[in-house]
Amino acid sequence: MGNAKGNRRRFGSVRQYRSGRWTASYLGPDGQEFRAPETFETKKDAEVWLSQIEADLTRGDWQDPDAGAVNFKEYALQWVDERGLSATTDELYRRLLRLHILPTFEGLDLDEITAPRVRTWRTERLSTTGAATTVAKSYRLLKAVLETAVDDELIRRNPCRIRGAGKESSAERQIATVDQVDALANALGPRWRLMVFLGAYGPMRPEEQAELRRKDVDLDAMTVRVRMAAPELTTGRRAPGDTKSDAGKRLVVLPAFLRTDLRRHLDWYAEKGPDGLVFVGEKGKPFRRSTFGRKWRRARALVGMPEGFRFYDLRHTGHTLATRSGATLKDTMVRAGQSSEKAALIYQHSDLERQQEVASGLDDLVQAARSKARQKSSEEPSGADLVRDA
Repeated sequence: MGNAKGNRRRFGSVRQYRSGRWTASYLGPDGQEFRAPETFETKKDAEVWLSQIEADLTRGDWQDPDAGAVNFKEYALQWVDERGLSATTDELYRRLLRLHILPTFEGLDLDEITAPRVRTWRTERLSTTGAATTVAKSYRLLKAVLETAVDDELIRRNPCRIRGAGKESSAERQIATVDQVDALANALGPRWRLMVFLGAYGPMRPEEQAELRRKDVDLDAMTVRVRMAAPELTTGRRAPGDTKSDAGKRLVVLPAFLRTDLRRHLDWYAEKGPDGLVFVGEKGKPFRRSTFGRKWRRARALVGMPEGFRFYDLRHTGHTLATRSGATLKDTMVRAGQSSEKAALIYQHSDLERQQEVASGLDDLVQAARSKARQKSSEEPSGADLVRDA
């Protein structure tokens, strides 16, 4: 295609093809020529496009139009590689990419992922999976990858702009009673009894208990030192390493009623030697999540707990009881190994029973204050104001 007409401008140039349509081109900051990705119906349209490019250059908002021509799959996998993630988070991100994100976006370049495409993808995932929490996690991951692409100046703006799409909402976890915790411990049997109690009253994460060693337990002081964690991946491999956060490294003071259970477990089931694991399976090897999971489900059914009650929810139970005993938010953060108040507030439950306790405490406080006021009034000279019950 040749051009019939040319027109030099102060910035860029426009040309008309023999077909009658117009094209535009300009020189970028590095002297390279860039041409409009599409033709225009009129000369004015071509000039408007050039004016917009010139304005972007003046403001410093111009971006190389070829910068976003990077395959999303390659960029996303490299993004995960470079994050230095924990084994469990790395596994989670790769699973979300493989199952929920790449099937839609792997064949696209970064600059081809648009806001409408993201909205359509999210709607389809919600309708086909029905797993709102998983879709929210996937959306957050996609948004994080593309935000880095913005920082790398590969795309101008993040197309993930759906308000609230990355937020997860779930019903408040059920809290077990002390009797239910005891019943679960008894149903699981002597070998796993202490694990239930440490989960509730430690309160220790399962992966922290999996890496607990004899040298971490001080029976005299009734303390447990949490130094490491060993989460189990979906492949069944344990991944020993740091705790979930720096705050996870902590000294947990156990309640005195656990002394007998702690001593018996160390005597009967823990591996020998300072580095011996505190919890091992019946064959003397580190316990498997799948094997323990079957035992947990049977115990849960035997006790009559709902199917949604997870072993992890024992932490919620223990912390709720701790706050009722007077633990502050900071106390809760230290015991839970939480690094933020937001995370610790998960355990600040306030169910009907707690609200009744609050109301009862408020009643006691007001009645005591009124009683004190009446007593003071009776001791004052006649004519003083009297305080009466409402």
